[in-house]
Amino acid sequence: MTTFSAVVTTGIYCRPGCGAKPLAENVRTFELAATAEAAGFRACLRCRPYRVAGPLGADTPELVCRAVQLIIEGTLDEGTEAALGTRLAVSPRHLRRLFADTLGVTPDQLARSRRAHFARRLLDDSDLNLAEVAFASGFGSLRQFNRDMREVFRAPPGELRDRRRRADRLAADGGLTLRLPFRPPFDWDTVLAFLADRAVPGVESVEGGVYRRTISLDGDAGVLEVHPGGADHLLLRAHLPYWEGLIHVVERVSRLVGVDADTGSAMARLSTDPTIGPLVSARPGVRVPGAWGTFEVAVHAVVAQNCGLPRATERMGTLVRTFGRAVPGLDHGLTHLFPAAELLADGDFGAIDLPRRTAEAVRALAVGVAAGDVMLDGSLGLADLVSSLTSIPGIGSTAAHQVALRLGQRDAFPSSDPDLRRALRTIGATGSAEELAANWQPWRAVAATHLVTYARPEFRNSCELFDRESGAGR
Repeated sequence: MTTFSAVVTTGIYCRPGCGAKPLAENVRTFELAATAEAAGFRACLRCRPYRVAGPLGADTPELVCRAVQLIIEGTLDEGTEAALGTRLAVSPRHLRRLFADTLGVTPDQLARSRRAHFARRLLDDSDLNLAEVAFASGFGSLRQFNRDMREVFRAPPGELRDRRRRADRLAADGGLTLRLPFRPPFDWDTVLAFLADRAVPGVESVEGGVYRRTISLDGDAGVLEVHPGGADHLLLRAHLPYWEGLIHVVERVSRLVGVDADTGSAMARLSTDPTIGPLVSARPGVRVPGAWGTFEVAVHAVVAQNCGLPRATERMGTLVRTFGRAVPGLDHGLTHLFPAAELLADGDFGAIDLPRRTAEAVRALAVGVAAGDVMLDGSLGLADLVSSLTSIPGIGSTAAHQVALRLGQRDAFPSSDPDLRRALRTIGATGSAEELAANWQPWRAVAATHLVTYARPEFRNSCELFDRESGAGR
């Protein structure tokens, strides 16, 4: 967890690792930058804490985590706290009380802080003009943009742009390039391998250490590319039809590649476990990959239930070519957008090589998502999400947990995943996967990702080398 330190004598707050050395009695700590700002502190100009997200702590209630997820996705850009409470089935008063008790800010204050921090990153990284920065960051007007930037950073946007350092600006030959900051360690190789194994042909590609995919923004096509950047960040290059709402594109990509995850609490819990501890200690930078398209991930999980990943990849490619919208002129194997739920709900699956039961399950899933009966937006807790998916004939518990894992449910555990079970056999684990996983709560999604990673020979070798060098398991 990122803990921000605020100095009462200067009114400045910093992120971990800042070179400032105030007296301990003058320091207050905050879990979120937004909380420090709500208490009247401003961001340090040296360490620039607006560049890190500050993930929620391990003891944050699930309801608050779900609310924060919806805020990140833009629920409060134009909506109200009352509308947010309705989606979570709680009153706005109860939601505000939970936020105040847990995070020290209101939902609106958190949303405002995130918009302002993203705008500051754009002022540093890009050459977008001030109006473009405002609307790309989710502000409803230039007036709101100027007011909030003054409140959070004590300076107008134009002055903040003038303060940027020469090395901040990111030039790109086409598209817009932005940093995706993370707290080391971060294991890009394992994230990339996970995404490569599940890449949907025509929609996603992994080549030369770069992840690429097509996306749809209100029906218009775009392309995203993610690749290594530096010791504390990846680089995102976005080719989009417009920049409005860019903040939500970047947030979704950050979840997809796991840069905004807090692994410290999971590491502390899992590294001492006799079964999985050596795996976790050998690759501490493993993150749980998220999802760009939640429906897309759900369809893939259903298709892959009764066949291996290579066969599922072939079938997903056929599905995309049959129902997806073609996007001409792209390279790296990108050819289509993934079809929306409405298209698959009415689609003819006769031309696709899908088992009948799988085709029926995919159609039923699409019908449920299109009708709003199956919610994949993060508003449901783990139990309710799994229940809603397994209520569809043909969708099993493991597939539902695979979806939940990619949607950010930290205790999801696809116990019958073939790679996961193979990894447990390889390390000589005794007991069933379910029994072992009971010891890994509430971080079973992290444990599952480590096991799936270990199933790949190239990553298993590094873990075995760690065992020999550290004496683990002796």
